[in-house]
Amino acid sequence: MHQKSHTLFLVTGIIAGLLFVQAQIDSAAQAEGEETVVKVADAKIGNAEVSHPIDPAIEMAKGGRKRCNGEVRDYTATLVRRERVNGQLKDHEYIFAKVRNRLIEDGKIVSPFSVYMYFLKPATVKGRELVYTEGQNKGKFCVHEKGIVLPSLWLNPEAPIAMKGQRYPMTKFGIQNLVDQMIVRAEEDRLHDECRVQFRKGAEINGRKCTVVQIFHPKRRAHFDYHVAQIFIDDELKLPVRYAAYDWPTKVGARPQLLEEYTYVNIKVNVDLTDMDFDPKNPEYNFNIK
Repeated sequence: MHQKSHTLFLVTGIIAGLLFVQAQIDSAAQAEGEETVVKVADAKIGNAEVSHPIDPAIEMAKGGRKRCNGEVRDYTATLVRRERVNGQLKDHEYIFAKVRNRLIEDGKIVSPFSVYMYFLKPATVKGRELVYTEGQNKGKFCVHEKGIVLPSLWLNPEAPIAMKGQRYPMTKFGIQNLVDQMIVRAEEDRLHDECRVQFRKGAEINGRKCTVVQIFHPKRRAHFDYHVAQIFIDDELKLPVRYAAYDWPTKVGARPQLLEEYTYVNIKVNVDLTDMDFDPKNPEYNFNIK
């Protein structure tokens, strides 16, 4: 069922989770080198052949990738995202999404990555629809803007008009792509020291229990993408449901600046989505296809 009327969220749960996040970030930024009661490990060397404190996080991420690549065929969810683009922190966006994970067998894609997005908030983007299927339509996605009677547009995901106001192309949307990117960044971290990793249980996102992995880089270096990153792993789904990264403070005593945050709520897995869910000609959608 299409979710255009799906505008009520458990916002209190999200806010509670984010307060937990900020408390832990402040703690990390202020307590470098201090003892802590949670599981903490510090990188001592930059040799990839030797165990690194980020290794347990990599193993957790690989477990999530295995889930996405085999056990979780598809899902629906609401994404709450906020990004800093060209130095400006955007408003929160609320997006209802249908996602079909990429499935590869014997080196061939048997089920392509597919995504449908409907923007719920804020008012400036409400009603926007996007749909994309990997390997189809010459690699382009279809976009419809509410209130525009002109035909819907087919755009290259990395074209300037498609990337305006975005950190990533829509081909990188979803939990499966998030997990892949987490592994890439973590494996890059493995090559360096100055990496502090913490594991904390008992966090919640919308009432769902999560384990938080926090990665802390005390010093700005060219090879680090962020100062602090936090990944919330849903204890039941065994999948990351929130990722947030923060830049180094602009001055001594200031809080780290948010770079990007993506929180998935109301996740329903293996809902048997079909090709029609990713077809702009779906009668439940508002694409204007000629």
